[in-house]
Amino acid sequence: MTRNSQHELMELVRGSSRCVAFTGAGISTECGIPDFRSPGGFWSKNQPIYYDDFMSDAEMRRESWRRRFALQDEVGDVKPGRGHRALAHLVKLGRMTHVITQNIDNLHQDSGVPSDQVIELHGNTTYAKCMACGERHELPPIREHFEASGEPPGCTGCGGILKTATISFGQAMPQEEMMQAEAATLNADLFISIGSSLVVYPAAGFPLIAKQNGAALVIVNRDPTELDQYADLIIREDIGTVMDPLTGLNN
Repeated sequence: MTRNSQHELMELVRGSSRCVAFTGAGISTECGIPDFRSPGGFWSKNQPIYYDDFMSDAEMRRESWRRRFALQDEVGDVKPGRGHRALAHLVKLGRMTHVITQNIDNLHQDSGVPSDQVIELHGNTTYAKCMACGERHELPPIREHFEASGEPPGCTGCGGILKTATISFGQAMPQEEMMQAEAATLNADLFISIGSSLVVYPAAGFPLIAKQNGAALVIVNRDPTELDQYADLIIREDIGTVMDPLTGLNN
C-alpha cells in the first residue's frame, strides 16, 4: 500500500459525515473465517444446499447442520479483526451511519457496532430461526440434541423446521434489510466496499448506486472487481493493514 493511498483514504473519511461500509468475506479472513467463494474456499469443497432442498429433504437438513457444526469446530471462537474494529470506531465517532454486510458471522456486532446499524443482507449464522413461526433459537441446545440423536430438534414453540438465520442459495433476499441498505446507500456521502468480490447481486449493486447518487466510492479488495472502473480510490492490500490506521481518527 502506498503512503498516498492511505492518506487519500484518511482524507476521504475525514471529509465524510455519512459514510457507509459494505463488507464481504475478505474482512473476516484475518479472523480465521474461510473465504467461502475463492478457489480452495468452502464452496469449492462443498456443494451448496439449496433452500427448497433444505425445507423438503430431512437428509439435506441433517447435512446442513453437520456442516454448520463442523465449520464451527474448524474455525473455533473467532474475534473481530482490525477491519471490524476500525469500522466500529468510525461508527462510534458518528462518521459512519451503517455497515451493510454480506457476512453472516456477527463480527461487526461483536466489534461494538450497534445491531441497528448493521444491515445483514445474508442473515446471521450464530443463531437459528423457526421457518414457521420465526422464533429465535440458540445453537448450543440444537447442537446438543443433534449430536445425541442425529436429528436437529423442531421449534419448541410450534414444532416447525429450524434453520440457521441465514439466506440460503435459492432463498429470497430479505426485503426489509434490502430496503434499509438502499436507504443507507442513498444517504451516503462516502461508500467503502471492503473485502467483497462484488459479484453476488443484487447486494453488489449498492456501491454503484452510491456512486451514481454522488457519493465517493472506495474499493478495498485483494483482487480486481467489476466495479473498479467507477471507484474514486482502489486499494488492493491487506484489509487489516489498510483499515487499522482509521482507529486513530478523532473528531
